[in-house]
Amino acid sequence: MQLLVKLVLLMSVVTASSHATEVSVHDPVMAKEGDTYYVYSTGPGITFYSSQNMLDWKSEGRIFKEKPTWAQAAAPDFNGHVWAPDVQFHQGKYYLYYSVSGFGKNASAIGVATNTTLNPHASNYHWQDHGLVIKSIPGRDDWNAIDPNIAEDNQGQGWMVFGSFWGGIKLVKLNDDWTQVKEPQEWHTVARRAVTISAHEGTAGPQEIEAPFIFKKNNYYYLFVSWGLCCQGPKSTYRLMIGRSNSITGPYLDKEGHDLASGGGSLVIGGTSEWKALGHNSAYSMDGKDYLVLHAYETADNYLQKLKIMEMHWDSALWPVVDVEDLNKYKSRLLPE
Repeated sequence: MQLLVKLVLLMSVVTASSHATEVSVHDPVMAKEGDTYYVYSTGPGITFYSSQNMLDWKSEGRIFKEKPTWAQAAAPDFNGHVWAPDVQFHQGKYYLYYSVSGFGKNASAIGVATNTTLNPHASNYHWQDHGLVIKSIPGRDDWNAIDPNIAEDNQGQGWMVFGSFWGGIKLVKLNDDWTQVKEPQEWHTVARRAVTISAHEGTAGPQEIEAPFIFKKNNYYYLFVSWGLCCQGPKSTYRLMIGRSNSITGPYLDKEGHDLASGGGSLVIGGTSEWKALGHNSAYSMDGKDYLVLHAYETADNYLQKLKIMEMHWDSALWPVVDVEDLNKYKSRLLPE
């Protein structure tokens, strides 16, 4: 979520999505409460949708009606467009992590809010914002505090994986209630690409990696990341890469044994002539199946980004496999308001 062009495209979607027959989202994550699925997306205040079947989706509006009160001080260029949510269930509550940032800068921060329910029509529905979890400061940090995902290790310890461009993807240990970094702090670099421009020069550089997501399966931690540029229309190079580890702290190795922290990564799915900019995924086990949730730009619809939910299968070496034909087979339906 680094380039100014991303802001332009995202804002255009806010208008376009109300007329689309499919759900138009960026950076989707999914959660389930009872018999209802929810998808959360980058957008003004975080846009979200509900569904009973993962196909027919109802717009539920925004999570935040106003800007989080702390966000402007942490990210001076923040304009209300909240990026890259992540939703988790922990200790009887739902946790919503989100990013605020200045475009093309690492003046960024990650916040968290909690709720006892995801149902916006329930009497006890209320997101309590706990504010800042972590922030990055230009000139001080070679990492960018956006694109959070929370994962638990086998001992039940919570970790936040995050990052975009700059020095790559970071992993940090959280405290017991998952609202702050745990002291003493423990940090790891789990994925990055070649760094050729210093963060102190004030640019993101060409290290096109972001949107980490850790999925536990088959006695492995699978680390998904997105490589490339997301929002360049026909020139988009976004694609989904992966590595895995026996430990949540890594090293995460690709199919050839290369460490993601040293530029490694194996392709999960890339663009096609019909679909561009595939990426910024999440992954889940739900209802006895494993799902990959991501956005993809449809060439035939002027590169409008659309929700894709694809079933994941596993090859003989226990790597995830998705069928590229599912990009055309899965078509969400946005219900009229």
